[in-house]
Amino acid sequence: MQQQNFEAPRRIKRADQIVESVKRWVVVNGKQPGDRLPNERELMEQFQCSKGTVREALKSLEVQGLVTIKTGPNGGAILERVPFEKASQLLRNFLHFEQPTGPDIYALRTLVEPEIAALATPRLTDADLARLDALVACCETPARNFDERMEQRIAELEFHVVLSECCDNALLAFIGRFLNDMIRDLVIFKKAQLPEQQEFSCANLDFHKQLLQAFRDRDAERARRLMQAHMESAEHFNRELEGQLQAHLLG
Repeated sequence: MQQQNFEAPRRIKRADQIVESVKRWVVVNGKQPGDRLPNERELMEQFQCSKGTVREALKSLEVQGLVTIKTGPNGGAILERVPFEKASQLLRNFLHFEQPTGPDIYALRTLVEPEIAALATPRLTDADLARLDALVACCETPARNFDERMEQRIAELEFHVVLSECCDNALLAFIGRFLNDMIRDLVIFKKAQLPEQQEFSCANLDFHKQLLQAFRDRDAERARRLMQAHMESAEHFNRELEGQLQAHLLG
């Protein structure tokens, strides 16, 4: 009978164990941003470890964006809410070598953006509607140069970011904003070398105007239907652009 080799389970560093324990402690005790962690001595006693191990654990929590370390008599580790920008960047780094395509991204957008639009509709304030109106206005005049073209593409995405920020489903809101970051990174700038897609731009503008009216009317179902059609249209145009880009690169 052939002997089978088994690898011993990887030993988890003591500092990493402390990090996970601290995260559990935060959740179990309902701690919030601004609350303090136990000081170094308390952590050393609780985990029966050296000061160096505790500091390594706290540094790991700081790198992850979960705490801020302050020095001085009133210093220590203070809980922080991880900024969206940091979380998005780390996830985009993870996907960097996976190379998701524009159609991959738009396929997921088609699923989440209609729900974001519906959920955001009753929560949009007058200030939010004014922001959306300004973003629509930014795209009404044809771009005269590359910089204006990029400004309008970013304004189109920012329209969707505003909706995500007003969505009360935290997971949907994060996914919506994250996908817009992905489009900015992997779609817009990659395709900047192609001629302006007037038909795509006009379709986006028309949908955004209709959506803005649905938001003003507080019609969540109409907003959902319009966003569904908008995403399906955008996905169709994006597949055409992918084909043009491939032809451009091969040519």
